[in-house]
Amino acid sequence: MTESFTRHDASSAPEAARPIIENTQKGFGFLPAPVAYMAESPELLENFMSGNALFNKTTLSQLEREVFILTVATTVQCHYCVAMHSAMLTKSGADQELIQALRDRKPLLDSKLEAMRVFTHAVMEGHGHVPPEVMEAFLSAGYTRRNALEVVLGLGVYTISTYANRMTEAPLDEAFASFAWHAEH
Repeated sequence: MTESFTRHDASSAPEAARPIIENTQKGFGFLPAPVAYMAESPELLENFMSGNALFNKTTLSQLEREVFILTVATTVQCHYCVAMHSAMLTKSGADQELIQALRDRKPLLDSKLEAMRVFTHAVMEGHGHVPPEVMEAFLSAGYTRRNALEVVLGLGVYTISTYANRMTEAPLDEAFASFAWHAEH
């Protein structure tokens, strides 16, 4: 068995990660486990935080980004991401049926959001290649080619966090415990 990763804080993290840890802790009121573990590699942590900030600047709405994130998180089976983003959607007032459908990997009632979910799966499964009919459905739902490339940006960002969370086995923080999720195998 390999030795487990270190759950860092501002005093134990490599120097370059400390400002990010302190800023994140201020924003959340606690230090989320994924950030504490990613701090082992300040470059990884900085890349995730910068990429996430850029993804948040895209032309996709907050709800569309969250649908994307939960689609990725359930596909990759990142229990932390599913719980955290379920909490974020709940806090933002999103429909509980939408959240549950995303967590259950079921089709969404909103046709535009369903187009995002289907497109995201297609990009992931095709490693960037999207069948023409899926691209057409995405565009017909009201998305743009720019949005399609923004999905690619999101995949880069959330591949970092979901893979790191799974590798480090980041435990669910108490703040998200009521949103715990377990993948069905």
